[in-house]
Amino acid sequence: MKTLKQYHFIAGVVALSLAAAFGQAVAQEGAPAMTPQEKEIGKKIYFERCAGCHGVLRKGATGKNLEPSWTKKDKDGKESSGGMLKLGTERLEKIIAYGTEGGMVNYDDILTKEEMNIMARYIQNTPPIPPEFSLKDMKDSWKLIVPVKDRPTKQMNKINLNNVFATTLRDTGKLALIDGDTKLIWHILDTGYAVHISRMSASGRYVYTVGRDGLVTMIDLWFEKPTTVASIRLGSDARSVDVSKFKGYEDKYLVGGGYWPPQYSIMDGGTLEPLKIVSTRGATVDGEYHPEPRVASIVASHIKPEWVVNVKETGMILLVDYSDLKNLKTTTIDSAKFLHDGGWDYTKRYFLVAANASNKIAAVDTKTGKLAALVDTKKIPHPGRGANFVHPKFGPVWATGHLGDAVVTLISTPTDDPKYAKYKQYNWKVVEELKMPGAGNLFVKTHPKSTHLWADMPMNPERENAEVNYVYDIKDLSKPPVKINVAKDSGLPETKALRRAVHQEYSQDGSEVWISLWGGKTDQSAIVIYDDKTLKLKKVITDPNMITPTGKFNVYNTMKDIF
Repeated sequence: MKTLKQYHFIAGVVALSLAAAFGQAVAQEGAPAMTPQEKEIGKKIYFERCAGCHGVLRKGATGKNLEPSWTKKDKDGKESSGGMLKLGTERLEKIIAYGTEGGMVNYDDILTKEEMNIMARYIQNTPPIPPEFSLKDMKDSWKLIVPVKDRPTKQMNKINLNNVFATTLRDTGKLALIDGDTKLIWHILDTGYAVHISRMSASGRYVYTVGRDGLVTMIDLWFEKPTTVASIRLGSDARSVDVSKFKGYEDKYLVGGGYWPPQYSIMDGGTLEPLKIVSTRGATVDGEYHPEPRVASIVASHIKPEWVVNVKETGMILLVDYSDLKNLKTTTIDSAKFLHDGGWDYTKRYFLVAANASNKIAAVDTKTGKLAALVDTKKIPHPGRGANFVHPKFGPVWATGHLGDAVVTLISTPTDDPKYAKYKQYNWKVVEELKMPGAGNLFVKTHPKSTHLWADMPMNPERENAEVNYVYDIKDLSKPPVKINVAKDSGLPETKALRRAVHQEYSQDGSEVWISLWGGKTDQSAIVIYDDKTLKLKKVITDPNMITPTGKFNVYNTMKDIF
């Protein structure tokens, strides 16, 4: 068995090789000097920690624009020019160290002072441009490890697959499959670096992961031990995948969204054979060309043979009809910038997605193929997949938290159910804002069988906020939320690095809530499990292999889009 240090070394080598794909940094006139070694370090850290929010070309999205025109001082040393603030090395170091109220985490407990100084200088130089990635490149990367004919014809293990949790071990480039009934790690598999999401096949048999290195893996749960049966690379950076779910097309295709290159790719759902690539470069909702419109969240419609593909920088929502790949039909819907995460309303007709730079939620009616609403919210909404429940006063609502404001926003959603007809007047309005003690929320979560709404704050720079969850009583939202100190409940000793309590996920039956306690690379992390009815601690998983756990995806809830 590999030691913790070996895991960290391997992860570092993998991330460095991935960062190399991002090209060579170009010297910028007037920018701070850097040695070749420092540029490599900066490139690696930027890929691991910064590109997701600020973009490969640093044009900004969830995070601020970090192009040299904003970050480097003028030749004369002044920090402003033409009314535009110029940051410079000293100020950038402070921002990196202490974070911002807008949702940027503090890195003083993640990076060394030397690394923060390198990053402050690195982002004042012109960003390198990574190479493109073609269909041929995808085919060259494709590995069909176990052909369909050689896979089991029935489940070969006795695990309750519906209650398995696919758990990202971020910095090791691995996925832990945890038996939700026994709370034991069933198996750990190699995946892409920093898996962003795991998605399930319509049958629940296969787990598809996508890492931030662009690697997709397909894992078959029917073997005695889970087995990776295929893999493929989408590019040098990616975030999302989903299968086809409409009747007659179940699991026929898989779609993957690229951060770089900015494009989406369609694959065979049973083998991952690459079939088609579609670029997303083009004009934004403002009519300006953008060279890096990344594909953010993707979901599969339940009522049409379509995927909802959200293009971050353009503010365009694409409804991609996969019924005829040779004659691909796409509906393009203008919404707002910059599109990020989102989820279904409880009817699964409307998809709601955060346009977080515009402080709006965009709602798409997948039945009519049109924009249903643009709802103004507080600063930088970040719903994850959101949370659906019936409000005692306003009827069905969908919830989102915020990176940049201390509230959870509740939005009324429509339904054809006559028992909710009296709430129609509230549809697509913010009906309530639940107070939080600070900004920095990433996920809100509930379950149809629960009376609680859980909210985290992992991006808040204060320990007292980042390491806890707040739980609201859905039946009486006038009551103050219950504070759950996840770090304290874990029983682990306090460390310099914050252990961020992140990504609540329910068990299949809605009785338990699993929370990742995401520590530093060299610190013991944990998964902390609570009884949802009593809010009491039930179990702590502190296996030595539990290194930087983040997202956890319950097979049944993910397969059925329950959130």
